[in-house]
Amino acid sequence: MRQLFELCGEDRDMRFSPYCWRARLALLHKGLEYDGVPIRFLEKQPIESADAKTVPVLNDGGTWVKDSFSIAVYLEDTYPDNPLFGGEIAKAQAEVLNVWLNKSVLLGIFPMIVADIHKKLDAKNAAYFRETREKFLGCTLEEAQAKRAVTLAGFRKALSPLRAGLRSTPFLSREQPAWLDYALMGTFMWANMVSDIELLEADDNLNAWQERMLDLFDGHCRSELEAV
Repeated sequence: MRQLFELCGEDRDMRFSPYCWRARLALLHKGLEYDGVPIRFLEKQPIESADAKTVPVLNDGGTWVKDSFSIAVYLEDTYPDNPLFGGEIAKAQAEVLNVWLNKSVLLGIFPMIVADIHKKLDAKNAAYFRETREKFLGCTLEEAQAKRAVTLAGFRKALSPLRAGLRSTPFLSREQPAWLDYALMGTFMWANMVSDIELLEADDNLNAWQERMLDLFDGHCRSELEAV
């Protein structure tokens, strides 16, 4: 049995982690069936076998893999059909892009939705989230999110390298989506699941790309958003 351990909110059907969404989309791309296992921030016991403290964690028939990028690499090496990277050079370049996405895109979004995330958690996990994230931010969750209107303009500007990659192709990976598309979409799904923020303007070519991503896999991402 293949299992993907995913972060959930108070509602266990609401899976919102950007890293878990990246892993989920990689599994869907590979055409691999899996059972999603929801766990909350403070529920560490289910992933002890992976020596992990955070999700996503993949249990592939007894082989445990943690970290979304490591999961993507494992899936590529173990199930070579439907490539995620398209070769060792591309995989190495993706590792650099992974760092950029985390620092520029994911951390750019985080303060704009942090109070919204808090609202999706049960009381015990919400208290943990507030304590740890306010220490990281250096202010309250509400103070961080209150700067959204100013922060959003700079965030949108920082996405220009991604827009350039979509000038003549439907996906960041050219004619068909692959790892970079899923890594970015997983990050956007995080915000879309927990917040009503409009990360992209209507005429942004990234918005058109996002619509195409929402339609993939029989509209999987779109249906998950509609269920929230």
